Amino acid sequence: MLIIRPIRDSDFDSLLLIAKESGHGFTSLPVNDALLRAKIKRAQESINKQVEKPFDEGYLMVLEDTDTGEVVGTCGIEAAVGMVDAFYHYRIGTEVYHSEQIDVRNEVETLTLCHDYTGAAELCTLFLRDTYRKNNNGRMLSRSRFLFLAQHAARFGKTVIAEMRGMSDEDGHSPFYDWLKEHFVGIDFIEADYLSGLGQKSFMAEMMPRNPIYISLLPEIAQHAVGEVHPNTRPALKLLEGEGFRWRNYVDIFDGGPTVECHLEDIRSVKESCLLTVVIAPHNPTQTYILANTKLADYRATAAEVAVDEQQQLIYMTPELADGLLVGEGEQVRALLM
Repeated sequence: MLIIRPIRDSDFDSLLLIAKESGHGFTSLPVNDALLRAKIKRAQESINKQVEKPFDEGYLMVLEDTDTGEVVGTCGIEAAVGMVDAFYHYRIGTEVYHSEQIDVRNEVETLTLCHDYTGAAELCTLFLRDTYRKNNNGRMLSRSRFLFLAQHAARFGKTVIAEMRGMSDEDGHSPFYDWLKEHFVGIDFIEADYLSGLGQKSFMAEMMPRNPIYISLLPEIAQHAVGEVHPNTRPALKLLEGEGFRWRNYVDIFDGGPTVECHLEDIRSVKESCLLTVVIAPHNPTQTYILANTKLADYRATAAEVAVDEQQQLIYMTPELADGLLVGEGEQVRALLM
């Protein structure tokens, strides 16, 4: 059985392996032992914390194959970004130049450094190992976060965002960042991305251009990278668009990838998920659901074929499934059709 659960200290080696496999551009998991241990500690503190309103909590889950005990994936949610460390984006805007004298009108797109998403919740750290990228496992891992958001909405910002990985090659070269490096920052994309993941972001405010950037003045290859998603990330973007996420002209300051957003209550899976009461009994499974218990420190989620009585708001499951979800007869689970 594949079970999603909060990360533990014993998952460090698995998280380090995932960080190594994820490659360039996966800012939230730099290959750094101290940082990864700090992330695990922060996640444990966050999920055990009494929260009146979201601040700087971070929730990190892992996907465990309970048959082997192997951790094969991870996913995370930030409660409210930018509350401690600055959270930068470029906002795409338009400047209009018009002269009646010469009868010319031009619209020029610009990039302006901003902190507009401060306080928003963020979907992050989604990764699934290659051998498990089948049977809708990735879809289940990604969408399970919406059940957690729905059940614990008070712990998160009202707007939910997701930064989509922008264009870069196998060697970590980003056409958008190459221009920034040459004229402003002066360090390689991989190093800048790594420092950002470490939380060492002061260089951004110190070295990034303070005035709007005219996109038309960038090299053509860099212009085309603005708002473009990495080919490997297109399936994730398509899934989020199906949930109601939209691009509002904000892009990553390093690779120019798009950031998409949706109001938490408007996310399709948040709206369509429902609470059902558990009945442990023999049954004929009818449909596949993503299921999650309603707990925090003992949070569990998975996908399974079950029988649901919508009228009575009951869900019938096997003892094995109930044990995997840490629920008993009469308790509730949150369910979402796969």
